[in-house]
Amino acid sequence: MRDQHGLEMTGAGAAVRRYDRAVNELLHFRGEMLNEAGEATREDPGSPMAAALNAFLRLLSTEPADAADAARVIAEFRAAAPGRRFTPREEAHLRAADSWIAGDMHAAGRVLRAISREHPRDALALSVGHQIDFFTGDALSLRDRVAEAASAWPDGDPHRGPVLGMLAFGLEEAGDYERAEETGRRAVELDPADVWGIHAVSHSFEMRARARDGIRYLDERRAAWAQDTALTVHNWWHRALFSLELGDLADVLETYDARIHHAESAGLALEMLDGAALLWRLWLEGSDQSARWRALAERWGPQVDAPFYAFNDVHAVMAWVGAGDVARAERLVADRERYLAEPRGGASNYAMTARIGLPACRAAIAFARGRHAEVADLLYPIRHHLNEFGGSHAQRDVLHRTLLESALRADRHELAGRLVRERLHLKPDSPYNWKKRADVHRAIGNQAAAAEDDRRAAELAAAGRR
Repeated sequence: MRDQHGLEMTGAGAAVRRYDRAVNELLHFRGEMLNEAGEATREDPGSPMAAALNAFLRLLSTEPADAADAARVIAEFRAAAPGRRFTPREEAHLRAADSWIAGDMHAAGRVLRAISREHPRDALALSVGHQIDFFTGDALSLRDRVAEAASAWPDGDPHRGPVLGMLAFGLEEAGDYERAEETGRRAVELDPADVWGIHAVSHSFEMRARARDGIRYLDERRAAWAQDTALTVHNWWHRALFSLELGDLADVLETYDARIHHAESAGLALEMLDGAALLWRLWLEGSDQSARWRALAERWGPQVDAPFYAFNDVHAVMAWVGAGDVARAERLVADRERYLAEPRGGASNYAMTARIGLPACRAAIAFARGRHAEVADLLYPIRHHLNEFGGSHAQRDVLHRTLLESALRADRHELAGRLVRERLHLKPDSPYNWKKRADVHRAIGNQAAAAEDDRRAAELAAAGRR
């Protein structure tokens, strides 16, 4: 049998058709991917690609319970097909799944990249490998993994759009914002349902402080992304960031309550970290959101009850300290300290926790206790290495903002000034950056310069709201 992209597959015809549908849903981030993948395995329990797909879909949640479920999926497959040999490509997919289940995301990503080089039309290897690059913060691989394969997907191919959407996100994370926008727009022209491409264009606007353009772009395509996709909450989060940049707090809170976290929220780590990151930004600016913090903090727990992904740990700690439950945050830190006390070989999360996760968690606790010099001491040495624990530039900016705010509150004016200058070099049109420069000038007694900075910030925000 061959799949929809012409690649040989071991399995019954019905299983291959279900697999094809699941991959199409995965490329569009639609929830039906799980049902279709499950049906593929039910049609043929001995299909290696169906087993790998089911395992990957669980691992992509970044939650320990789902990783355990992925291990069960692979174990059941091996029991259904004892001793069978499969094609080299299929065997490689199973090795990648085994590596990730064992905790080595980087090894899984390497195996999947080798598959993509030999089989550039393997959509599963390409899309899952792309997400692993995202989870491990490898900006160059985010770009180049897809760039190497893109020529195998001509314009007439129905999945050319999602492939370009992946390339657009890689270009953005690698710092090529104009080409990211151009490539992402082309992806969405080819496939208006390419929510990852829409997401990539939004990132390109975020990185250039083009908030008005970002809001307009998202709103014009809301029908494609705003309902029932795995990126729905995240794209609402991006829209809220644009509103926050423009100083529209009412819209930020309305979006948070209706779209990001509420009583009917699924409680997924990938959604809840968006809630924590947004409320933390508000807290840094002195906005008291105690009730929202408490509601969010109550839902964190199972997603981080075992060490699996340090990026999630940091956002859980943010939620707990934001809600005033510093003791719970400290318990997670103590648990991760015990985790690090035992060397774990190739476990990706071990290095992520040691290098970035644990210092960032400690910094969040120190911020809540008003120990701002300690926050600066914890975050400044790791600020150029934050990518090592995953996420995007936009997501990791919450820690850069925390460092800047603590430098100001600790009266480290020279450090705060340097950080603001860096930010303005990268985003000269950001109202937030100009407001922070005003704060620095006020702190050193230069009221005239502060007033001019405030005027510039207000001017930029007003222009963005028009």
